[in-house]
Amino acid sequence: MKCRTVMQGISLFLASSIALVGCSGNKVELRSQTDFQEVDVATLQFPLQETTTIKGMTTFPANTESNPNNRTIFKRLQEATNVEVEWTAIQSDQWGDKITLAMSDVNTLPDFVMNAGFSTSDLLRYAQQGVILPLEDYIEAYMPNLSNILNKYPEYRTMITDSEGHIWSLPWIEQLGSGKKAIQTVGNMSFINQKWLDFLNLEIPETVEEFEEILIAFRDNAEALQKEFNIDGDIIPMSCIINDGDQDPSILINGFGEGYGDPDKSRHIAVTDNLEVISTAVQEGYKEGIQWLHSLYEQGLIDAEAFTQDWSTYVSKGKSGRYGVAFSWDIANIDNLNDWVPLPVLTADVTNLTAQNGSFTSGVDVGRAVVTAAAGNPALVCAYLDQMYDPFQSPQNNWGTYGEDDEFDIFELGKNADGEEMLQHAPLGDASPVEVREAESVGGPLAILDEYYGVYVTTPADAQYRLEWIEEYFTPDMNHEYVYPVVFMDQEDTKRLANLQTDLEKLINTKKADWIKNGVTDEEWSQYLKDLDAYGLQEYLEIHQKYLDAAYE
Repeated sequence: MKCRTVMQGISLFLASSIALVGCSGNKVELRSQTDFQEVDVATLQFPLQETTTIKGMTTFPANTESNPNNRTIFKRLQEATNVEVEWTAIQSDQWGDKITLAMSDVNTLPDFVMNAGFSTSDLLRYAQQGVILPLEDYIEAYMPNLSNILNKYPEYRTMITDSEGHIWSLPWIEQLGSGKKAIQTVGNMSFINQKWLDFLNLEIPETVEEFEEILIAFRDNAEALQKEFNIDGDIIPMSCIINDGDQDPSILINGFGEGYGDPDKSRHIAVTDNLEVISTAVQEGYKEGIQWLHSLYEQGLIDAEAFTQDWSTYVSKGKSGRYGVAFSWDIANIDNLNDWVPLPVLTADVTNLTAQNGSFTSGVDVGRAVVTAAAGNPALVCAYLDQMYDPFQSPQNNWGTYGEDDEFDIFELGKNADGEEMLQHAPLGDASPVEVREAESVGGPLAILDEYYGVYVTTPADAQYRLEWIEEYFTPDMNHEYVYPVVFMDQEDTKRLANLQTDLEKLINTKKADWIKNGVTDEEWSQYLKDLDAYGLQEYLEIHQKYLDAAYE
């Protein structure tokens, strides 16, 4: 195979063989980004004739197995491939700092990084530094599973390809529904305690006024609720974690003003029906919604710890049965399914739910895995990582596996309609989906496509009921036609946008928390808008607009 040159149009620090000196003074040779490794595909047939070792780096959740090779999934992969992975595993709450250090010291570079979570800005920076390899030719030559997916769904190839035509990372893809019914359209679902409503003879609220009355009823009947349900601890009408992704209460303010809310917790952008990128955090409806949340807080209806509590505290209080309203991807992570129902979209000035950006094409994480320039055998590394995209393997990587010697398995091994092996989800019971999966799964890269369900794997029970919730409670009120798509910006725009977003996001999130707690005056709001402009909000929106326009050309 003739390899095309993969570095056209990008100015990199190094163009041929690279020799860098790490902190220890040892000379470390890094592979040139133009030096494609061409090997006989027959030598990559698994299992290999001889055991071969490669080095990988990954992350693991706190309080779970820290050695990846002790996880059943990796044990089976080693047996199937005859590839041993020498892992460096970092606890997830330390990943951000440690992976940055690891990528900056060539002496600590593994052959590949899995579950990297790199942004496109990270990818282009590491590409410029010469520490990761372009993968488009390796994918074509040695990764048939991923190649088939990208050929069938070219939109994913577009999402992971930079403006010069290079692929620097391997993606995580999870299809569960599509368009306005995709499971990713709503992250921070709002849930209400049906058991408390029934006890107090209350109906599900439909407006923000009715919702406020419900919270007041929870507060004013705290003693009765504690006694009836044997609750140890104070009753909390509504709990959340401000500025914390799926635990943030911003879904409640979608109906104020123009009806955009604030679904994008990091970029704070939305797309109008005229294909214009706007900042949700400068809309009058956003201001009105935040002021309304302040009125709830002022009345003692929002958890006083909403600004400071971490995930474990939030869950611990929820499992004690103390919440009347809570927010999460799945209420089963916080309390239990039986006592809770989704809170429908609330009407304020309008009735609307703005879907999450990037959600209409299902779940995608562009920077899930990279192959580093320290890889001695990148062809083998890519062939090994391609096993993660096998349609029978990807569901296990994502959720967990079967046949383990412990109390719980995510899957049971069964048969599909054609009598072929299929992974069948075991009942979760009262177990937390997050905790169970963290104990077994190994993450990405991977791809789970809609056509896999019923063939290779069943739809997870918690995904199925979540899809049903979205279709019943949320999709009917998704009135906007567009979300911001997944795009791969060029290096200059990515760097500029990252610098702008750092200041803008900090200001927006800081003011949001402050205003929910203390309220906002017209003078403060006016100064806030001036500060955002001074931080480059208009340029920030223009860069996003540029790529939105390109996506819809």
